[in-house]
Amino acid sequence: MFAQTPEPPYYAVIFSTLLTEDYDGYVETIDEMIALAEQQPGFLGIERARNGKEQGGLGISVSYWASLDAINVWRNNADHMAVKGKGRKKWYRAYRLRITKVEKDGTWEVGG
Repeated sequence: MFAQTPEPPYYAVIFSTLLTEDYDGYVETIDEMIALAEQQPGFLGIERARNGKEQGGLGISVSYWASLDAINVWRNNADHMAVKGKGRKKWYRAYRLRITKVEKDGTWEVGG
């Protein structure tokens, strides 16, 4: 499912990851973080994908936000910060974070 985003402009946080071999607890923790993000003012939705096995392959999560201020509040959330630290120590071989302003949004689907 695609995130149900409003008319632009809004913001996207693109989080690309490579996991270590030890991803015990990762899926459950990410589910908890998504549930917490959904409660944050300005959160609009999320889309996620992983290429290959749970460990190893490239993962990409794109979360959508109403403003840069909303992104900063989420970035500084104490629970989110604790999980970021755990991710660096245990789950991630590498990650990359990008923030961009969405100025155009279109959809196409079969039969649509």
